[in-house]
Amino acid sequence: MVEGSASSSDVRSRVPNHVASDGGQHRRNRSKQSSHNSLSARPNSTNNTQLDAPSSRLSVYFGSYGRSPRPSFEADVGANSSSRASIGHLQFEHVLDNADAELHAYGVQELRDGFFDGSFIRPMRHDRAELMEKASESMPEFFQHHHPLSLRHSLSVQWHELVFYFKQITNSRSGIQLAKSFLGFFIAYLMCLVPAAENWLGTYSYIIALSTIINHPGRSIGSQIDGALSTTLGTVAGLAWGSLALYVSTSTATARSGYGGVLATFLVLFTASIAWLRCIYMRFYQAVICAGIAICYTCLANTSQAVGWSKIFDYGIPWVLGQALCLLVSFLVFPDTGSRSLAIALHGSLTALEEGLVLPRQDSIFLRRKLAWSFVDISQAVRDFTIDLSVSRFDPNDIRSVRNLIQGVIRGVLAIKPNTSLMDMADHLSELPSKESEPIDGHQSSVYDDLSLCQTSAADAIGLVSRVLGSPTRKLIGAMVEGISGCDATILNLAGHGEIVRSSRTDPYNLEQTLRCLKSAIDGFDLADTSLIGDSGLPSTYSKHPKLVELFLFVHPVRQTADRVQALLQKILQMQQRKRGWTINLPSYPLSKALIRTNAQVRHDRGGLTAGFYFRSKGQLEKTMQDLQSKVYIPITHHPVPGRGAEADMPSNSKYREEQKIALAAAHEISDHLKSRYQLWQILHRMQGFESRFAFKVTLVTTLLSIPAWLPQSRDWWNTNESWWAVVTVWVMMHPRVGGNFQDLATRSLYAAIGAIWAGLADASDHGNPYVMAIFAALFMLPMMHRFTQSSHPRSGIVGCISFTVISLSAYKNDGKPSIVDFTWTRGLAFVVGVVSAVLVNWVLWPFVARHELRKSLSAMMLHSALIYRGVVAKYIYYNPGEEPGPQDVARSEALEGRLREGFVRIRQLMELTQHEIRLRAPFDPLPYNAVIDSCERFFEHLVEVRQSSLYFQPHMLASGPAAASALISERRDAVAVILMNIYILACALRSNRPVPRYLPSAAAARRKLLDRMEVVEGGEVQVGTTGRGRRWADVYQYAFSGALTEVVEEVQVLQLFTREITGEVGFDPPSQI
Repeated sequence: MVEGSASSSDVRSRVPNHVASDGGQHRRNRSKQSSHNSLSARPNSTNNTQLDAPSSRLSVYFGSYGRSPRPSFEADVGANSSSRASIGHLQFEHVLDNADAELHAYGVQELRDGFFDGSFIRPMRHDRAELMEKASESMPEFFQHHHPLSLRHSLSVQWHELVFYFKQITNSRSGIQLAKSFLGFFIAYLMCLVPAAENWLGTYSYIIALSTIINHPGRSIGSQIDGALSTTLGTVAGLAWGSLALYVSTSTATARSGYGGVLATFLVLFTASIAWLRCIYMRFYQAVICAGIAICYTCLANTSQAVGWSKIFDYGIPWVLGQALCLLVSFLVFPDTGSRSLAIALHGSLTALEEGLVLPRQDSIFLRRKLAWSFVDISQAVRDFTIDLSVSRFDPNDIRSVRNLIQGVIRGVLAIKPNTSLMDMADHLSELPSKESEPIDGHQSSVYDDLSLCQTSAADAIGLVSRVLGSPTRKLIGAMVEGISGCDATILNLAGHGEIVRSSRTDPYNLEQTLRCLKSAIDGFDLADTSLIGDSGLPSTYSKHPKLVELFLFVHPVRQTADRVQALLQKILQMQQRKRGWTINLPSYPLSKALIRTNAQVRHDRGGLTAGFYFRSKGQLEKTMQDLQSKVYIPITHHPVPGRGAEADMPSNSKYREEQKIALAAAHEISDHLKSRYQLWQILHRMQGFESRFAFKVTLVTTLLSIPAWLPQSRDWWNTNESWWAVVTVWVMMHPRVGGNFQDLATRSLYAAIGAIWAGLADASDHGNPYVMAIFAALFMLPMMHRFTQSSHPRSGIVGCISFTVISLSAYKNDGKPSIVDFTWTRGLAFVVGVVSAVLVNWVLWPFVARHELRKSLSAMMLHSALIYRGVVAKYIYYNPGEEPGPQDVARSEALEGRLREGFVRIRQLMELTQHEIRLRAPFDPLPYNAVIDSCERFFEHLVEVRQSSLYFQPHMLASGPAAASALISERRDAVAVILMNIYILACALRSNRPVPRYLPSAAAARRKLLDRMEVVEGGEVQVGTTGRGRRWADVYQYAFSGALTEVVEEVQVLQLFTREITGEVGFDPPSQI
């Protein structure tokens, strides 16, 4: 395998030190091992294979084996070994220390085109306690707390959250958003307390307050307009369908006698339809919610065989007035034009970049996660900016370009290996002439030891590079940090929120001067770098000087990142010089994509934000991977086949054929009958999806709870107690993706009960005094509106808001008769019954279990990583002449890598949901899951490093010639196939929750076998056609390339260890010996 890598981090940095391979290789015929060991391969100049055995009478039965048709490439490995193979062996020693991975072929080749034969070694032994302790070092802070059911801890958390929220609403924009949300509601609530307004609004005057809760004014202008239109159209649709149901149910005497059945039919059809629509098109969420409430009102409120059509206007007019009131508040009170959330997201990503450019530093996994989150968050912010109307100085096209440029800088920062000694060595060397007599402290002594190296040429070369590139690199990093700070300040000023950075800097940024400084730093670095080319102090090849290579592998990504920062600066400067005024930007997001998305506030109010993001990211990733999965591998034989021409005997690379083309070609031969059957199968298969399941659950619960409304014996108490709010509560509380759990059940029921009790107290405190009720409303609704609109528990907040509003205003209108206690508990019970029904049905029927979904998502991410590995190997490593990867391939790979980065972010968020679930069998242990996520993400990062290194290492790919490539094809195939097989086995074990086989094909043995074969085949140094800087980077990235592939093998071993911790292991020894 064409390999090489910069710094190969020891697997013991992630796994305990004493985790090691234990024992030699298990061969198929162990009984013949002694006789096999006495055989040795002998070079042969002919095409026929001969065996050199102690006795000429020894015969070998070939069976499925045959004599190798390819020439022998045996050579003296010790005297004339390949630089690439020697690099790989140097980096690979720690991976397979004690395993005897040498496989003697004795000149015999197995006839196994398209297949591979894995090597099995004894599994690694490990101390589970130490393994888990190592895994806990990278656990998110969320899991560092006490048990979620601890009352003492829960009260402490609630208190700290209360203090945090109080600081948040008093010191940030969140307070203004809360004030707007509350103001819209409070004005509507006061209108219901004024007798004249109350009488004019009708019997259900509190609908105006309900309207201001559902589409509260704490949004941007574009989101508010969109919400007003959506909620109004949904309400009209619900009232129209309900009016039709009422008309049909009373149209004839026969219909009136069975009006309950007619209303039930209309309710079931409409509820099932909008529930299915609610799952498919998130854009219609507000419209669907309001349509559901309206249909419940028309079919279930004040039911009787005598229809009063005024009830339609009693609902519709207050609703429209509530939306008009919200629009006024949103436009007049501190209007949010839509650019603030975008500016905050850009500010957060640029701040994370500044932290990432604090170099040198220790490589922090938490900082890498922060950068990955910024990579995802900025895409979401730009999407939200373009999906709604906005009034901004930003042009949507410019913002898309800025997003791409910032994500490019993030990729560059993630590629930097931050732990370097370049700066320290440069500082130490600059101090040596004047401070030779001074004592050296411990840190300088370690640097000096690195430089000494017995006064070898390597030490001189390291000192030369440190002296020449140390200071320019430091200046370049400082210029990049200053440039990113300038971009941050300029973006915030353009958005009208420059006060965010004014507190930390008094003088304004001059972006032109910052750009000139960055260009000057780049020119200075390039001048110093050019002076190193051809310097006699540098070795002719870097393959045997890993410390020198590590220095170059630090400075080169820094230099590449500087180009990306320069491009970002130029774009921001262009936006600043254009001086674009405040302009109305119409929605520019593609309609087909906009239908399945919505703005940030609606996503929050909908609830289930984490699960929603996870499933959306999962669906997009699976759709993206379909192109890779649809390619079928069709191997071509490398051995003579009777009846085929000479061309078939020539070695050639395997070909890929598009499965879709095959399907299209075969589609013409399929009869119309089979096509119709397939289409029917597609429809039935789609009906098994989560959309149909949710529609069934909603229809089932709402129908069962609505039955008392249509029965004569229960109609009176149903209408008197307004029990139809139980059905409305079910409709609002149920979620298509997130299931129920005990915490949700207790919390939401509690808030529904508290809202009812507080409403009763408000009416009973002064016999329905409107002033007292207004004070009670202010005291209760301020924190409740915050919980609904800004906290991570919106559904418990909205049920509390609706419960208090409906019960308090109904009691005020009816003067609390017959008794405020009876009035309160009957209506409060309806809300509690609705909450309990919604949570229990979601909990029992097709529930969402975070820990099960986490295990399946890890399986999917493993398979996706395997596909990425396959694609990198096929496109960037073993490609045909003339098929080198181009700019489009690199852009496509970067887009795919962006999807996977988001996938890892969403999986970690999903893991947090496991802490909210009660597990009766035993507490859920997130440690092995977190370790698998980390290992899988490192596996992916190494693949990114392989792809990036291969772009500089391309001249080496074809240098060995077709004969050498043919000689290595079996070993290369085995090294790739064994990794794919391991990942596939582990992914299937996770998905099916079955134990992992104890013995798996050894990826380390396959790679070592490949490196041994490379030493034999390539013989000497591979000649590179380029010179100068191109030659240097080819040598450097040769090392990086090999090391990344070696670390891929290491991560496969780590994945095996922690997957066994999750699923168990199929073994034959007692547990004490494992």
